[in-house]
This record gives sequence, C-alpha cells and structure tokens, in this order.
Amino acid sequence: MNGLSEKYAQIVKTQAKSLGFDFCGIAKAGFLEEEAPKLEVWLNKNYHGQMSYMANHFDKRLDPTKLVEGAKSVISLIYNYFPGKRLPEGPEDLKIAKYAYGQDYHLVVKDRLKTLMENLRKEIGEIGGRAFIDSAPVMERQWAQKSGLGWVGKNSLLLNRDMGSFFFLAELIVDVEISPDPPMVKDYCGTCTRCIDACPTDAIVADGVVDASKCISYLTIELKENIPAEFKGKMENWIFGCDICQDVCPWNRFSKPHREPLFEMSPDLANMGKREWQEITEEVFQQVFAKSPLKRSKWSGLRRNVWFVESREG
Repeated sequence: MNGLSEKYAQIVKTQAKSLGFDFCGIAKAGFLEEEAPKLEVWLNKNYHGQMSYMANHFDKRLDPTKLVEGAKSVISLIYNYFPGKRLPEGPEDLKIAKYAYGQDYHLVVKDRLKTLMENLRKEIGEIGGRAFIDSAPVMERQWAQKSGLGWVGKNSLLLNRDMGSFFFLAELIVDVEISPDPPMVKDYCGTCTRCIDACPTDAIVADGVVDASKCISYLTIELKENIPAEFKGKMENWIFGCDICQDVCPWNRFSKPHREPLFEMSPDLANMGKREWQEITEEVFQQVFAKSPLKRSKWSGLRRNVWFVESREG
C-alpha cells in the first residue's frame, strides 16, 4: 500500500469518529471465498425460513465488486445503540428488543453514512460508491471481521472486545484504494456457551450458525403467518425481536450507553405497560411508532405476537 492509501485510511477514521461512529475498519474488496460454502449450506438447510431475499443475489452477497462497480475497499462501521434507560424486563413484562427503543436505525445511520461520504469527497476527491445499513446483500459481519472490528460469536453476531454486540453495523463500499486493517483472526468466545444454553427455542444450531426460522426475532418480525404452535411457552414474552443471546453474553458487560438522541426512548414507549400493549389500537400504534423499527411488524403483527405470548396454554 502506498502513502496515499494510508492517508485516506486516516481521513476515513477521523471523519467516521466525528460523526459518532464508535469503530471504523477497512478491508480490501473481493470475493469472500471462505463464506461461499457456508452460505450455501445455510440456505440449503432452509435456515432462512421465509426470508426468501436471503437466497437472492448469491454472487453479489459474496463479492462487493459485483454490487458496486470498481469497488476496491469496504469500510465497516459500528454505531452504538445500547440504551441508558431500559424498559422493564421482568417475567410478566412484554418485551421488545433494545434496538427498537428509538427511531428507525435505517434512517438515522443512513444519514450519517451519506454525510460521511460527502465529507470524504471533500477531503479525498471524487469517490464512487454506495452506503449500506442492513439494506442490501452485504455480509456485514464477515466484512467487519475482515476489517478487524471483532469476531463472529457463537450467536452469529459480531462481538467487539470493547463494547460487546449492542450496535449496528454499516458499510461504505468505495472505488478508492484505502489501506486495510488486519483482520480479527482470534475467537474470544472460548468455551463459553451461555448464548446457546439460554436460547429458549434452540435457534443456535452450531457455533456461529443460527436457524433463523426458530429465532424469536424472526418469529416476531419476519414471519408473516401465524407463529407455529411448537413455540408456545418458549417466547419469554418477547413481542418484537429478542435480546436473550446478547443479554447473557459476558462481552456485553462492556456495553456503554449510546450518545444518539434519536435512539432515546420516547415518553409514549416508556409508558407502555402490559395492558397498553394488550389494548393498543391501530391508531395509537401508527401514532406512537411512526418512526420506529416496530412499524416493520405492523399493528396486526404486533397484535399476533402479544396474543401468542399471552396464550401459552393454547
């Protein structure tokens, strides 16, 4: 790598930090050779459930140069969402994943990515590329590991030694050569199996492999049909997403509250007790969750989830 590419790397990291990204790593764009057979097996076992989009664009998912013309570098970024104030999560409380406390991360982080790209163009010059935040066939955890940001844990999430896993991953795939970071080659999970042991639906089927069709997050968000009866009594009152495998992970003792005002919990959400979830009308749902990730489940999906966890004996 030449001095210019190293200078670009410093510019990227300085700009990313100024926009609130907690970590930034860079990898050389290319085919993810090791991931191809793993992805093929995962799809062939139907671990993606009804997420048919996961089987689309197989080649683009593995090779960013097919996603962005002339791609030379993948910039991976971490954006914290761990909340300072948490909703009650007692045995009788209805629960939602912590990432859904504030405004939709797709919009919030995408705005930061656009600003980052604009700032890089001002400092470096003409850059071609695209920004991604959980919205395209990009194997974000694998790219984050290749850029040294962490390792893929037994629960299949990226784990970072300084802040655990309560964060969003985002990427800029660009056509400029930027000095890459060394990949994370060590797995710091060791012999710990807390996430596997704690999963009430046995969704973690092997180290780093999740059968999404059994995952509570999938069942409460992605699944559009009725939740299969086999999961009665196993949902532990999660009505949107699930944090169990993260909550029990020892690395998340390093989680620190985020600094993003748009991820703060709204007063309306803070006041949602069990009865409010049970009795929520479509009008209130649209009003309270207009900018929330919860709108993905729609009012009808949320009602289905609440009914399912409340009727454990059915």
